[in-house]
Amino acid sequence: MNTCSANILVVDDELSMRELLDVMLSQEGYGVSLANNGKQALKIIKKKSFDLILCDIRLGDLTGLDILRAAKQKDPDTVVIMISAFSTTEVAVEAMNEGAFDFVPKPFNNKELKAAIEKGLAFKRPECLGGKASPKEKGVVHFGKIIGDSSGMVRIYDLIRQIADTKTNVLISGESGTGKELIARAIHDLSDRKEHPFVVVNCAGIPETLIESEFFGHMRGSFTGALSDKKGLFEAAHEGTIFLDEIGELTPMLQVKLLRVVQETSVKPVGGTTEIPVDVRIISATNKKLENEVIDGNFREDLFFRLNVIPIKVPPLRDRAGDINLLANHFIEKYSKKMNKVISRISSYALDFLNQYTFPGNVRELENLIERSVALSSTNIILPESLTISTHKRRRWIEGIKERRFDLEEVDKGVNLDEILFAIEGAYLRKAMEVAGGNKSRAAELLGMNLRSIRYRIGKQVDADGKD
Repeated sequence: MNTCSANILVVDDELSMRELLDVMLSQEGYGVSLANNGKQALKIIKKKSFDLILCDIRLGDLTGLDILRAAKQKDPDTVVIMISAFSTTEVAVEAMNEGAFDFVPKPFNNKELKAAIEKGLAFKRPECLGGKASPKEKGVVHFGKIIGDSSGMVRIYDLIRQIADTKTNVLISGESGTGKELIARAIHDLSDRKEHPFVVVNCAGIPETLIESEFFGHMRGSFTGALSDKKGLFEAAHEGTIFLDEIGELTPMLQVKLLRVVQETSVKPVGGTTEIPVDVRIISATNKKLENEVIDGNFREDLFFRLNVIPIKVPPLRDRAGDINLLANHFIEKYSKKMNKVISRISSYALDFLNQYTFPGNVRELENLIERSVALSSTNIILPESLTISTHKRRRWIEGIKERRFDLEEVDKGVNLDEILFAIEGAYLRKAMEVAGGNKSRAAELLGMNLRSIRYRIGKQVDADGKD
């Protein structure tokens, strides 16, 4: 139960909704006032101040926007959350532009509505968080340039602190877009090498004919086009750190030469005759399962063990519960400043959309998505409709449904009817989400169900796919 004594006004012309909200909010410890139409709400607002107003868009005599304007005129700090079963992008945008804190479509999930109310109250009444820091005061967890406070990331932060001042080689593995380079840079920045170079090498981005020269340097005249001596990347990283990204892409020949550098701590430039000592810490990264590459004969086992002294496995974004919210708000702030736009936050239902998505492109995909959304947004809040996830990626979000053909003649052999029905349901959910552009409310209308039901069904599909 919430111990906050905040006063909340509920404005809704539907009796059952007023009664539901009255009971729910009273049980949470809030002071609740009720208005059954717009005119009554205006009278109440004139007589009494409220910390938060929950207001339906359609009221019969007036609109929720009228109530919103009146509340903001009396007290600009009043938090107003709009609720409606007939939400449209245009109405949501207008409400946000008029100063609404959030826009919640009906039917809503009670837990999510409570969270939206608590979040809204925290901006006006920090004590409503039970002594916790308010969103305005609470700093996002930064570790170097890494953002996140999920258990998986906190373990990585602890490991970085432990190994930063050692000379031990590190192998960072994880899917593309998880931030492996940021982790490598954090290790360097916390080490006693931080005043020396941090050299980044994309092993997959250098032409095979040039990679030996890039790594180890070359002497003048050693090959056509070598017009002068050139220092290699390992020599350039002397006393610092070299980050070998996509290490699994190295050719067998380069693997042999790199192994020698690791063992001898020296390099021999192409065309040179003498070894040049180098003091370099090697941090490697890969999105491949390098152990499998060793088994398949694509990567040298001795080099693997030399590089993989301390392994760091970076979890994908879908396994970092809570970090999506932190990252989304960080990127909104970043790109709002960059584009000189006033976008303060992301709506709770847009966050719900993001948290249901699997993000195959991880943090990099989330950043690109938020950048596009900020660029395209016409209001001061990111709405679900602003999140432009491409069609093929929506399929991966809904997922779990393989195209199947069902033959009634197979019944005599025995079939799993639950499995068949589940797959058919998934196919319809996927198609509805594609047609609705990822908007769950619209997809629910297309399938003749309510929002709560479609969320539950999509969740079951995603959970089932995760178990495959």
